[in-house]
Amino acid sequence: MKLLTSSAIALATAVLAATPAAAQYGGGYNSAPPPPPTVPQTDQPKQGKDQDQGQRKLKPSSKALKPLSELQAAIKSKDEAAIAAKLAAAQAVVSTNEDRAILAQLQLQHAADKNDTAGAMAAMDMILASGVLQPAEAAPLLKNLSGLRFNAKQYDQAAAVIDKRLQLDPNDIDAIGLLAETRNAQGRVPDAVAALQRGIQLQSTGGRKPDEAWVKRAAALAYGAKLANAPELARQWVAAYPSPTSWRNSIAILRNTTHPDTEGALDLLRLESVTGALTDPNDYQLYATAAAQQGNFVEALAILNQGASAKHIDPASADFSDLFTGLKAKPQATEADLAEATKSAPAASTLVRIGDRYYGLGNYAKAAETYRAALAKPGGDANVGNLHLGMALARSGDKAGAAAAFAKVGGPLAEIAKYWLVYVQAA
Repeated sequence: MKLLTSSAIALATAVLAATPAAAQYGGGYNSAPPPPPTVPQTDQPKQGKDQDQGQRKLKPSSKALKPLSELQAAIKSKDEAAIAAKLAAAQAVVSTNEDRAILAQLQLQHAADKNDTAGAMAAMDMILASGVLQPAEAAPLLKNLSGLRFNAKQYDQAAAVIDKRLQLDPNDIDAIGLLAETRNAQGRVPDAVAALQRGIQLQSTGGRKPDEAWVKRAAALAYGAKLANAPELARQWVAAYPSPTSWRNSIAILRNTTHPDTEGALDLLRLESVTGALTDPNDYQLYATAAAQQGNFVEALAILNQGASAKHIDPASADFSDLFTGLKAKPQATEADLAEATKSAPAASTLVRIGDRYYGLGNYAKAAETYRAALAKPGGDANVGNLHLGMALARSGDKAGAAAAFAKVGGPLAEIAKYWLVYVQAA
């Protein structure tokens, strides 16, 4: 019998390519695990001098040498009747850890020949249990076994194997990704999200940007499980990968999670508009209605005209025809009207609404001036004032001023201010 070496045991890593696609996040926002893989047919690697050079040899005991050699020959000839008999004979005499490792490796080869995933997993378990593998030899075997256990929906067993992988290498990013999917499959979503966050942190070392699929997956899982950190994770996604799609989805997560009032919802819809994320007809309708409720008819009509121009809404449809007609009949405040209204030194809340009308007209400098006047008066809502001041400064290009204003926003509007700050930093 040609003695098996550690390289022969490493055949286990080639027999089954088991890492599931879900752990690699190649399938998109809601990627699902693939079906269990088939076991490819492989040949026993040759144990010639070149192969064995520099490799640690496994030496069977004197009693086991002949039975293991005969089992190897039976497996090579694919004689099932002989395999059964020779396997029983070998099992009866193996006594050392190396005997057990060699026997398990032969059983792994047999499982591969039969496309027997369950048999292959059992053989891998036996190889690991033999205790003969060094850490570098065990790592690829553990990687394949954990993937197979996951694909077989044996999630508890998969988690146990992944834990061993992470004991060998705590920064194994593939193992962390598979752990996240395993915890999710077990119904342990907070643990899944925590694993993803761990992976994101590792990917972010040295100022690197984490893989988008990871941050997107973390936000999606947290949102689906209604976790409190879903808005924060969604914000991290759009901060790293700003696009109309990420803005739209992230803002939707924030809105659906925190359920802002009309003021907050309108300010988020304004953010959708400036980031190119406003495409949903329902959001156009909500934007226009909310602005009109505050008497800001100019901005309400302007956003509908913008939606019609972009062909996101149909002005002649039942949903928008009456809304267009009603807004056109409303008084459209001019800058002269707003300047006159400011002369009466109105209350802080009224000044904020005047500032909103300047904002709707696109005069962001005058809007910022008016918001500052509102903040200087007693009795106003400082959170609303600072949020709107930051929005106006952001639109005018004053990033530093906008960031300073957003930093002063507290209460329920604080998270909205953080999203606007992301826009400022990405602009």
